[in-house]
Amino acid sequence: MTGQAFFHAPAPVPAVIAVVIHDGQALLVRRANPPDAGLWGFPGGKIDFGETVANAATRELLEETGVTGEAQEVITTLDILVPSDDGGIRQHYVLIAVRCRWLSGSPQGGDDALEARWFPIADLRPASLPMSADVDVIARRAEAMGRQANGS
Repeated sequence: MTGQAFFHAPAPVPAVIAVVIHDGQALLVRRANPPDAGLWGFPGGKIDFGETVANAATRELLEETGVTGEAQEVITTLDILVPSDDGGIRQHYVLIAVRCRWLSGSPQGGDDALEARWFPIADLRPASLPMSADVDVIARRAEAMGRQANGS
């Protein structure tokens, strides 16, 4: 059709976070880039076209931490709405939190992670650690799911 302009509304961006709980500790990265620059959160990022949720989670885990993991199940989803300067929404991410089992590796910050390290789940409190939304809640949920999966 000539002479007509088409407007494509922005669409949410699908992304994953890899939630690794090992020996009572959660693997977190300190983000280098917005929207959560400087905050601690789970390794993750955008899902590539044609990539499964499980593959995206394990890829992001390896890229950002050097840790190899195995995707287990989806824990929850989160809507991250990044505000624009005019009060609207600049970006909308749909994060899929995937519980991953640690297989090997020691955490080292890589890709867009400034740092990567293990934190005792008991120490995950927003008042004492600058972290992304719901990191503590998701870590505790993942820990409970792991215990249930292992029958303990």
